[in-house]
Amino acid sequence: MKSTTNVDSTHTLSGNTQEVIEAINTLSTDDKLALLYFIYEKMGGSITPAAPAAAEPELAPLLLDNFYGLSQEEQLNVMRAIANGEDTEYSRAYGALTANNKLLVWYAWAVGMGDNVVDLPEGYEATQVVNNALSKVEGLDFEQQISVLRDVADTMGYSDVKPIATQAEVGKTASL
Repeated sequence: MKSTTNVDSTHTLSGNTQEVIEAINTLSTDDKLALLYFIYEKMGGSITPAAPAAAEPELAPLLLDNFYGLSQEEQLNVMRAIANGEDTEYSRAYGALTANNKLLVWYAWAVGMGDNVVDLPEGYEATQVVNNALSKVEGLDFEQQISVLRDVADTMGYSDVKPIATQAEVGKTASL
């Protein structure tokens, strides 16, 4: 069972950002991971104050401490499981985070790539779909780029927490 913490957050985003998010969501898992790497590589200096300043890294010790002790293959498997919304220990830990903390996790991993985080394979060439998605992201203004990243990051991971039903869904009104 795949579950995400933020199934329909795109309703508050502009048409441009929704189109970019839809394009990203059609990517394969590995293409999505490569795209995130390229986005953070190009925007890293801008993302730093936008996400980590609003995040609480102490809430993600499994993802920001234990993760670094895993082998490169294990790290890649964790990233894939999170991107796919699989029910794993790491994906659940990720799914329990706020959107800003999820951005922080990807930012920290991008900063560590090639050092203490698995890097892109030697000689990796981005596919045309990755390049197209990257161009779409680059065509957005900064706030839209952050919104896209936040939405994409927020829909990853696993959570079995269900949203609270609305009055319209349950047919009851609140009592005082």
